[in-house]
Amino acid sequence: MVESFRAAPILAWRNGRFVATERSVPAETAVALSVNGSTHAVMMATPDDLEDFAVGLALNERIVRHPDEIEALEIEEAEGGYDCRLWLDASRAATYVAQRRLMTGPVGCGLCGAESLEKTRPDLPRLSDRLRVAPEAIGRAMEELGARQVLGARTRAVHAAAFASADGTIEVVREDVGRHNALDKVAGWLARSQRRAGGGFLVMTSRVSVELVQKAAVMGCELMAAVSAPTALALDSAEEAGLTLAVVARGADFELASHPHRIRGAEAES
Repeated sequence: MVESFRAAPILAWRNGRFVATERSVPAETAVALSVNGSTHAVMMATPDDLEDFAVGLALNERIVRHPDEIEALEIEEAEGGYDCRLWLDASRAATYVAQRRLMTGPVGCGLCGAESLEKTRPDLPRLSDRLRVAPEAIGRAMEELGARQVLGARTRAVHAAAFASADGTIEVVREDVGRHNALDKVAGWLARSQRRAGGGFLVMTSRVSVELVQKAAVMGCELMAAVSAPTALALDSAEEAGLTLAVVARGADFELASHPHRIRGAEAES
């Protein structure tokens, strides 16, 4: 069984004196995605929900267009980490060209190792415009996500991504040391569950960086709520894709940074 955390001895300063105790720290290991025998990417990740991670990353990286194009998925423990081995069907394999994005490095960057500047700004699909959400749903989802961050509560060292129904009910939570990894795991869960991403919205515990916006657009999700603010490039990309960003979501309050009309009542003010 994969261990998602371990206990580490620490020396804590408490009430004016040092106390020997322990802290739970999250697992962080190399996780490779191999496609038809060739390594496509190596990420530093928390080795939980690796089937979701592999499928979600393949979809978000546009290696496949639909999970049915994946003929087989094997998770193998290897020296130094895990190998998620995807085997594509013949028609997709014939068109697959490995991008060779060997992204071993900091967990904080989902674009590390991109082989050209152009690949950091891919053309994004224009999102549908069907979702409408009450303002209260944002606060409800953020509150429930906080209560369901099991690994986060234990370690205080991981990000969480979640998918919520339109009324703010959290349907799935995935945690990882990398915020983009957590989102890939949610994408994989949606695909494997045959759920439509446009029927609800994403919730993130991190700032909104450009790779999160890109992944949300590829997933077809029209709204992302996050606890922190977006970067300038993320905001530009959200405007381009038609993604609604509800950011700095704390308690019942939040800010709408792009395409506010999907939140009921905001269209009158925008």
